[in-house]
Amino acid sequence: MKKVDLSFQSCNKTYNESDVVIFSVPLDTTTSYRPGTRFAGNHIRIESIGIEWYSPYRKANLKDFNTVDIGDLELPMGDVETSLEIIYKKTKKIINDSKIPMMVGGEHLASYGVIKALYEKYPNLHIIHLDAHTDLREEFLGMEYSHATFMRHVHKFLGDNKIYQFGIRSGDEKEFKWVEEGHVYQQKFKIDTLDKVVETLKDVPVYITIDLDVLDPSVLPGTGTPEPGGISYNDLLWAFNQFETLNHIVGADMVELAPTLDQSGVSTIVAAKSLREMVLVLHKNLRKRTV
Repeated sequence: MKKVDLSFQSCNKTYNESDVVIFSVPLDTTTSYRPGTRFAGNHIRIESIGIEWYSPYRKANLKDFNTVDIGDLELPMGDVETSLEIIYKKTKKIINDSKIPMMVGGEHLASYGVIKALYEKYPNLHIIHLDAHTDLREEFLGMEYSHATFMRHVHKFLGDNKIYQFGIRSGDEKEFKWVEEGHVYQQKFKIDTLDKVVETLKDVPVYITIDLDVLDPSVLPGTGTPEPGGISYNDLLWAFNQFETLNHIVGADMVELAPTLDQSGVSTIVAAKSLREMVLVLHKNLRKRTV
C-alpha cells in the first residue's frame, strides 16, 4: 500500500538536497488569550492537499524547487527556556548547512529563537514584521519572554533602526510611546509603505516574520488574539510581491494560526496558501542570489 505523504504540499525532498527547510514549532506556552497555535503545523499540512503547487502570483511551481518539510520540533510542554533553546539550535543547524529556514508557529515567541540564531550569522540583520500587535512589552503577566514581549527582546541585540513593523493596531500605551522615541519603524493600521521600506533594505540581510493576525478576522478568524481592522488578503499578496524584490532574505516565519478556533477550516487554508507563497519567495530570492 502506498504511504500517504502528509508533509506540506508533499515537500519531501531529502534534507541534503533541499535549499529551503520548513519546520513547525508547537509552542503554545505563553499564549494569553485563546490557545491552540500548537496545532498549526500539522493542520496546515493536511489542508495543503487542496492547494495547487503552482502560484499564478509568483508565476512559479513549488515542484521546480528543492524543499523539505521536517515536521514538528519536539518541545517540552511548559518549558519556555528549553523550548527556545531547541528552536535556536535547530535553526543554527539549518543555516550552518547553508539552507534557508521557514518556521511555522506556534505562538510568536517561537520567532525569538530563530532570529537569535540568524543574528549570530548576520550581525546586520533587519526584520520586517507584519502583525496586529506591537509585541514590544518589557514583560507580560510576570513573564520576561512571551508572545507579547519577544520583539522588544530581539531589539536588545539588534538595536535601533533594524525592525520595521506593519499593520500594527493594538498594544500598550507605553509600547507606542517607546516606538515614538525612534527605536523601531512602525506603520500603524496599514502596510502601504512596505514598498518604500523594502527599497531601502534591498541589499541587507532580511528576516520576515508574519503574524497571521495582521489579517482582518473576517479573513482569518482562527487566531488566538483576533484584532478587527486588519489588512485584506490582497494586501498580503501585495506584500509577498514586495518581498520578492529583496536581494537577501535569510529566513522567514508564519505564526499564530490557531486552527481549531475556526471550525470552517478557512483560516488554515488561508495559512496554507500563504505558506506556499512565502516558500516560493524564499526560493526565488535564493535563486536570484546564486545565478
